[in-house]
Amino acid sequence: MDLKIAVLPGDGIGPEISEQGVAVMNAVCEKFGHQVSYQYALCGADAIDKVGDPFPEETFKICMDADAVLFSAVGDPKFDNDPTAKVRPEQGLLAMRKKLGLFANIRPVETFDCLIHKSPLKDELVRGADFICIRELTGGMYFGEKYQDDEKAYDTNAYTRPEIERILKVAYEYAMRRRKHLTVVDKANVLASSRLWRQVAKEMASQYPEVETDYMFVDNAAMRMIQDPRFFDVMVTENTFGDILTDEGSCITGSMGLLPSASTGEHTPVFEPIHGSWPQAKGLNIANPLAQILSVAMLFEYFNLKEEGALIRKAVNASLDANVRTPEIQVEGGERYGTIEVGQWIVDYIKKA
Repeated sequence: MDLKIAVLPGDGIGPEISEQGVAVMNAVCEKFGHQVSYQYALCGADAIDKVGDPFPEETFKICMDADAVLFSAVGDPKFDNDPTAKVRPEQGLLAMRKKLGLFANIRPVETFDCLIHKSPLKDELVRGADFICIRELTGGMYFGEKYQDDEKAYDTNAYTRPEIERILKVAYEYAMRRRKHLTVVDKANVLASSRLWRQVAKEMASQYPEVETDYMFVDNAAMRMIQDPRFFDVMVTENTFGDILTDEGSCITGSMGLLPSASTGEHTPVFEPIHGSWPQAKGLNIANPLAQILSVAMLFEYFNLKEEGALIRKAVNASLDANVRTPEIQVEGGERYGTIEVGQWIVDYIKKA
């Protein structure tokens, strides 16, 4: 198979973990006889510094021309600490989602047995947790009408029926491939937008009689994820709730550096780690590359290259079992490995497999 990949390293630790993701992709493509080509593009604070735009038109064209985008992270403290900044790195991420029509964000939350001790939850609560959060990505408050002056500000949380129907369809399709249990998360007791979500979900549930559909207010869902994360199979929700819940879900695994994600929709799909740019770690060779590497696994699986994705997952599990880990998940007294060393170990494993 021939693959054209747009690579957007972005900011902070982005370039470091991106390098390891590309190295793993190269190793897999070499092993399975695929041809892969890359085109690098600017985004985030790096793009603002160089061209004044966090998602330049040239980057958009490169993404549209690619089969998939391997994205890393955006964000920089100089923008975070300036509330008056008119242009921000995160605007590039939102622009990419909107321009590529990436309305569905898929975030798997899966625990690793050898890292259960790193979870803030008790072993008996978290062991075996395995669910998917599906977040609507191009609607809601993040994209609704906004206003701000010195005395008043508002963000509009607007959704249309077609937007809700298409994300629910994605969620039901995932539920059908898994344990056939879908939880629709909203705040229908307070928000009109949520009441439309629940209305549409109830109408669509009859189209998927094999799936058990339940409905949960977002505050209850947040609590249930901590009390009983194994309850969930597939969870679907709107943009703002999804942003919060998916970060909460990631923490129960023990490290945000472990979880990948995919964003799919109308045009080129994007595969990225769920963590941020961690600018404080830039250049220190301590960032965990596993979420980026597992995003490469999701990329292969998107193109139905299941054996390739499975080999990456096997290599990641083997690295964890061998205690080849970056500092935040290393066992006490374990050998020190950096971003580069972990990535190289996984590449070597794939080549030898």
